[in-house]
Amino acid sequence: MRAGAPLPGARGPLSAAVLDVLRAGAAPEVEVAGADPLGDDLQLALYLAYEPHYRALEGVADEREWDPALLGLRRPMERAFLAALRAAVPDPEGPDGGTGAGGGGVTEALEPLLVEPVDGEGVSHRLMADGDWGRMREYLAHRSLYQLKESDPQAWLIPRLEGQAKASLVAVAFDEFGGGRGERVHARLFAELMEGAGLDSSYGRYLELAPAATLATVNVMSLFGLHRALRGAAAGNFAVLEITSPPGARRMAKALERLGAEERCLRFFTEHIEADAVHEQVMRRDVLGDLLAREPELAADVAFGIRATVWLDDRWAAGVLAAWDEGRSSLRGPLDGRT
Repeated sequence: MRAGAPLPGARGPLSAAVLDVLRAGAAPEVEVAGADPLGDDLQLALYLAYEPHYRALEGVADEREWDPALLGLRRPMERAFLAALRAAVPDPEGPDGGTGAGGGGVTEALEPLLVEPVDGEGVSHRLMADGDWGRMREYLAHRSLYQLKESDPQAWLIPRLEGQAKASLVAVAFDEFGGGRGERVHARLFAELMEGAGLDSSYGRYLELAPAATLATVNVMSLFGLHRALRGAAAGNFAVLEITSPPGARRMAKALERLGAEERCLRFFTEHIEADAVHEQVMRRDVLGDLLAREPELAADVAFGIRATVWLDDRWAAGVLAAWDEGRSSLRGPLDGRT
C-alpha cells in the first residue's frame, strides 16, 4: 500500500461510514434519506467515495476503488445529489430541450456564458479589484481540489463519445494535459502557482478545509463523468469550464500581477487565456454540435449539465464573497496560520 493524500476527519455519519469502508472495508448501517444532499457530510462522503478512482489515499488499499460496500454507500448519495441538482435548475425550454448545440435549451443555457458582464461581481472580479494575498491563498486552496487533477474527471467522457465529438474532445484534453510535455500539464502549472503563493501543493492537502460548496463543484464532475447515462451532462459541464475559463483567467492574471506575484504564479492563468479561447469554439461547435447531431435526445441532458455547473459555481462564489464581506475566512479553518 503506497502513501497517498491524507484522509480528513468525518463531518457526520455518512462521511464516517465511507471512511470506515476505505480503511477497513466494513460498511456500517447508515441512512442517506434525510441528509442534506448539498451539506458537508454528504458532499465529503461522496468526494471520498470518488477519490479512489483518481489517486491513492493514505492508508487505503487500491482495491477499495471497486469495493461493493463503497459503491453501495455511494449510489444513494449520488441519487440524492442528482435529485437536488435537478430541483435547483429549471428544465430546458421546449419538449426535447433543443435539437442541437445551436438551438433550444442548449442555446438558452449557453448564451449567458458567452457575454462578459460589464459589472461582474464574482470572486475573480473581487480579487482583481482589491484582493490581498490572504484572500488569494484562500481562493487557490478552494480551487486546488479540482485544479490539481484538472480534466481528469472529464477524461471519463472520452470513451462515451464517437466521431468528431471524440476527436475534438481529445484535442482539448491534449492541451489540458500539457500537449505531450509533462511540465506543461495544467495540474502541474497550478501546483507551481500554489508554491509561488506560499501554499503546499501536495494533492489533497486542503481537503480538510474545503466546505461543502467547494466539494460539490468537484463532485458534480465525477458524478457526470462516471455514469454513461449522464454523458450529455458531462459534455455540458466541460463546455462551461472551457467557455468561462478565458475571462476568469484574465482577471486572475491581473490580480496576481497587481500583487507582484512571481512569473511561475502567472503561467497557469496566462496558459488558460490563450488555450481556452480556442477550446470554447471547439467545445461548442465540434463536441456539443457533433454529439447532438448524433444523439439529439441528449440535448436536455447537455442543458442540464450546463445549468447545474453554473448554479453550483455561483453558489460557491456567493459563499466565498459572503464570508469575505463578513471579514472571515471562506474556508473551514485557518490556512497554514495565514487566515
